[in-house]
Amino acid sequence: MSETRYAKSHEWIRIDGTSATVGITPYAAEQLGDVVYVELPEAGRELVQGKEAAVVESVKAASEIYAPVSGIVTESNTLLADQPALVNEDAAGAGWFFKMTIADPGELAELLDQASYDAVVAELE
Repeated sequence: MSETRYAKSHEWIRIDGTSATVGITPYAAEQLGDVVYVELPEAGRELVQGKEAAVVESVKAASEIYAPVSGIVTESNTLLADQPALVNEDAAGAGWFFKMTIADPGELAELLDQASYDAVVAELE
């Protein structure tokens, strides 16, 4: 069974054993506005927790997407190249950014559960 955790920088990570899928939260997608371009990491790229992993550009701004945990990218969501609006339409589902193998499962303890993330968002609104 998969578990979803959240970074304070508004990325989500859906964990399934040592593999994970990463995207941005619906809140982040809403704040960005209409997404027009997504630059994704290539398979094989080594990511470091808290460091830039991808870039998303919207009509408002360009924003870095950070790796919620360290690991190796296994796949990027190629649909986003032609359909960047998927990020706005389904940020927590079809609008995922990349999949990765988790290097250090201990890093997951630094991430937030749904209730804690919802509290962070509530303070921003």
